Amino acid sequence: MARYTGPVCRLCRREGTKLYLKGERCTSGKCAFDRRAQVPGQHGDARKKIGEYGMHLREKQKVRRYYGLLEKQFKNYFIMADKKPGMTGENLLVILESRLDNVVYRMGMASSRKEARQLVLHNHFRLNGKKANIPSILVKAGDVISINESSTDSAKIKELLEGVAAAKTPKWLEVAENGTAKVVTLPAREDIDFEINEQLIVEFYSK
Repeated sequence: MARYTGPVCRLCRREGTKLYLKGERCTSGKCAFDRRAQVPGQHGDARKKIGEYGMHLREKQKVRRYYGLLEKQFKNYFIMADKKPGMTGENLLVILESRLDNVVYRMGMASSRKEARQLVLHNHFRLNGKKANIPSILVKAGDVISINESSTDSAKIKELLEGVAAAKTPKWLEVAENGTAKVVTLPAREDIDFEINEQLIVEFYSK
C-alpha cells in the first residue's frame, strides 16, 4: 500500500500550521515547526503571492495531510460526500472523522492518527465484537469499539489505557476506562477542533 515515508514535520512547515502528526513531540520543545516555521526548501523564506487556486490547493492538502490520506482516498471521500444530502464540505468532514483510525485516536488510545492506524492494522481493536483491522472503516451511531481480548496483556495497550481517562474525548464518543467506546452520534461540524475552511476544498474539486 502506498504511503508517505518522508519527514512529517516538513508537511506541517509546508502547510504553515501544526498538523499534530507526531503526537506528544508536537507539543514539546522539540517540535520542528516551532523551531523553524518557514516553508521548507531553498526558497522557503521568499515571499510569494498565492493565487486563488493556490489557496484552494493548500487547504485541501492541509486537511488531507491532517487525516493522513492519499490523494485518491481523499477524492473518493469527496465524491461520497457530494452524493449525500446536505452541505458537501460538512459531509466530507463527518466522513473523515468517522474513519476507524480517527475514532481510535479520538478515544485517546493513540498519540497520533498514524499510531492509531498501526494499532488497527495490528488487530488490537474490534468493532461491534467483530474483527476490525481496516483503518478506513466508517463507524456509525451505535457502534462499539473495544480492545481485542488478546491485546489486553500487551504492554503498549496497557500504557495507552492509562492515558484514556485523561484524554479529552469529543462529545459524540462515550469512552470507558477499559478502552471501550460507543459512538453516541455521528460527529458534527462544531465537534472538529481544527481550523478548516471546507468551502475552499469544495471549490477546489468543483473547478
